[in-house]
Amino acid sequence: MTSSQCCENPPTLNPASGQGYEAPNLRKLADKVAAAGFFVVVPDFLYGDPYVPDQKPIKTWIESHGPDKGFEDAKLVIEALKNKGVSAIGAAGFCWGAKVVAELAKSGYIKSAVMLHPSFVTVDDIKEVKCHIAILGAEIDKTSPPELLKQFEEILSLKSEVNSYVKIFPGVAHGWTVRYDTSDETAVKKAEEAHQGMLEWFAKHLN
Repeated sequence: MTSSQCCENPPTLNPASGQGYEAPNLRKLADKVAAAGFFVVVPDFLYGDPYVPDQKPIKTWIESHGPDKGFEDAKLVIEALKNKGVSAIGAAGFCWGAKVVAELAKSGYIKSAVMLHPSFVTVDDIKEVKCHIAILGAEIDKTSPPELLKQFEEILSLKSEVNSYVKIFPGVAHGWTVRYDTSDETAVKKAEEAHQGMLEWFAKHLN
């Protein structure tokens, strides 16, 4: 399989499981992707300061953590990988990270993308997507409700030049793929279902 890279950059995780870049759930997922044969990079685009709801309002936090900065950082990572001979690059973004992935997908920097419970992604973003893309959303999500995801699906279905897949997972809430309680068998199973979908998408579109 051609070498590939998945950027996973969620803004916050379950406090019981750690936060952001250092979160055990995220590290476990990165290991799972690597075990499937991918070269995985997990950049800390939040510079050690993930969003923690109890500490500050999201509007305050986002002022110094705009996805536009994450996009600029991601371009540097991709450039470094290409300089090392990596030819097929994919990116996965969770919540805040999905907006970064949207910018990468619009600009042609990556071959394949996966967004999981996206935040800040708009209809206009989806209209400009240039690479194969999967969007995995939650049934219970005020940030990207099912109605919005269905709009994304309709737009992508008209783009014959890219393969796309949109799935709304029933009975789960925003963040379910990374902010889950590892002692809750049902939560783990639902998260792993999404993880497997992400892996299958990259296996199909990064080769």
